Amino acid sequence: MNQAEDNKLEQMSAAQIYWQLFKNIFILSSCTFGGGFVIIGMVKKTFVEKLRWISEEEMLDMTAIAQSAPGALGVNIAIVTGYRIRGIMGALTGAFAAVLPPLIIISVISVFYNQFKDNNVIAIMLQVMRAGVAAVICDVVFTLVANIFKTKNILWIIVMAAAFMTTVFWNVSAVIIILICGVIGYVYSLITERRKEAK
Repeated sequence: MNQAEDNKLEQMSAAQIYWQLFKNIFILSSCTFGGGFVIIGMVKKTFVEKLRWISEEEMLDMTAIAQSAPGALGVNIAIVTGYRIRGIMGALTGAFAAVLPPLIIISVISVFYNQFKDNNVIAIMLQVMRAGVAAVICDVVFTLVANIFKTKNILWIIVMAAAFMTTVFWNVSAVIIILICGVIGYVYSLITERRKEAK
């Protein structure tokens, strides 16, 4: 995040920041159908492109943290986003804003489940929503891939390609891939630090 973006946040009161954080994540969570990858794209568009509270590089790091942590990806990214903006209280605000809409919606659906399950109109709506979800997920994937290529780091590009192939062709668990990638990143950071110290 650049200095201008930091100053923009500093000019806002704590109450304004918490309200904007809660409102935006609440809206995103309310409109997110199809899993955590969808909300990642929406968080990027809101907090990186619109509000400019988070940089592109930070968003990539936050996505990696959210994916590697246990729990729902959508809630994880909301927590990490809140923590980046306002620390522990921001993380709690983000978590509450992300959990509240599904809690309300699922509660309503559970009450009217018998009426919903055999309704043809709702079945068609869900089919159309799946198509929209697929488009949003593709957008997120292409954006993240483009950001990896922008780094011009051969290791990251090879790791990305290897992770894709092992998932698609050999059905390797995502947990194993994330752990291996974490180890590779840790070793790479150690080597980079030692090279800097040697200079």
